[in-house]
Amino acid sequence: MTLVIVLVVLAAVILVVRAAVLRWQAAQQRRLDDAAADARRWIERLGGQVLTLTGTDTASQQALADAAERYNAAASQVEQAESAEQARLATETALEGLYYIRAARVAMDMDPGPALPDEAERERAGKVTEHREVDVDGQTYAASPEPGQGTPHYYPGGEVAGRPVPQGWYSEPWWKPALIGGAWGLGAAVLFGAMFTGMPGVADASTWQDGYEAGQHDVGFDDDDAIF
Repeated sequence: MTLVIVLVVLAAVILVVRAAVLRWQAAQQRRLDDAAADARRWIERLGGQVLTLTGTDTASQQALADAAERYNAAASQVEQAESAEQARLATETALEGLYYIRAARVAMDMDPGPALPDEAERERAGKVTEHREVDVDGQTYAASPEPGQGTPHYYPGGEVAGRPVPQGWYSEPWWKPALIGGAWGLGAAVLFGAMFTGMPGVADASTWQDGYEAGQHDVGFDDDDAIF
């Protein structure tokens, strides 16, 4: 009799656990479906702009190429997403692409279009508020709040490999090696300090130096002495 009771209790426990697991799985699937639907909405909006706009100068062409790159990446991310968090990454990628679209439209003297959701990361990174040119290790770098012949590379602002890159137009995409490799060359702190020290709208440039002095292996710096 005791064995029968134990078996009945065990079966009941199994049923309760199974029901809880099924409810959790259903909730996770709903969250994934909702996040994926939101991502696809932004991806479709980005795709429509990528397909209809044609750059008229170097700056707009470069911004549209970057937008198209984000469109392809976001579409791939949402298709492969297995969780709501992964689907939200696709949304972030698509939104970044739409920032490039706005930049391209501005470069072509067009209305930038509807405002995009603000992101705390971009706010913290700040934005270029004045034109500057600096020489670092024999190479000239320029930054500007507006597109120009000498500043055709746009970045929408945000964090790259743990470091802020302000929104603005640049002569070189100096952030790309860190974006791809996940680490900055040690000289990046020198470039950042030279470019942005004292510029209104940009976080204190000493944060780069502070991070380096804290230990390169802890703050996203590479062992290479190169800027990138």
